[in-house]
Amino acid sequence: MVCGGFACSRNALCALNVVYMFGISCSCLAINRSKQTDVISASWWVMSNKTRDELERSFDCCGLFNLTHQYQQDYALCTAICKSRSPTCQMCGEKFLKHSDEALKILGGVGLFFSFTEILGVWLAMRFRNQKDPLANPSAFL
Repeated sequence: MVCGGFACSRNALCALNVVYMFGISCSCLAINRSKQTDVISASWWVMSNKTRDELERSFDCCGLFNLTHQYQQDYALCTAICKSRSPTCQMCGEKFLKHSDEALKILGGVGLFFSFTEILGVWLAMRFRNQKDPLANPSAFL
């Protein structure tokens, strides 16, 4: 069977879409807490002080993780509301981990659902593509 033109490229793109969606969904579900911590920590140190301050105010937390001497400096510069209400604030890293964990699980589940739905659709299309209509005129061609 020869494949050419738009039909072939369309089928290849659909197959590639299924593979990408399945791969991304699996990686979202497979990422563990320590990898999430690494990603959050790496992005925290790249951010500007203004962005950190906005995140601390919007999430109502101070500092990232209490693992380094940098946490003390972040906590001292924190302007979140929780700091004025109580002597200690929740660390932003814990809140970020909670939100990212929930988001990754939801994204992975939804992605797997749609990738399996696409695989089912391709299988059904291939299975029933060339069947004749039972209500059609039997003497008609195709």
